[in-house]
Amino acid sequence: MARDKDTSTDVARRTREVQRSNRDDSSSNNPNPVWFKPVMFGFMLVGLLWIIVFYVSQGQFPIPDLASWNILIGFGIAFIGFIMTTRWR
Repeated sequence: MARDKDTSTDVARRTREVQRSNRDDSSSNNPNPVWFKPVMFGFMLVGLLWIIVFYVSQGQFPIPDLASWNILIGFGIAFIGFIMTTRWR
């Protein structure tokens, strides 16, 4: 009889542990702050606009001294936005 009682307390303890771990996991699934989506899309659009301005101005803008490095900067800015999409909920 005592053995059955120990088993039931074991099951109850495991159930509580599972419930606690489920609560901890749910906290990581909280929605993003309100500013997250506009900033994410903003980075992607600014990067795209940087590249478009570089091509349309034939290298005179945004920063003429960087020459073709402007393309890398534009892709880098857009890449930050794409990286942010992995954390979007």
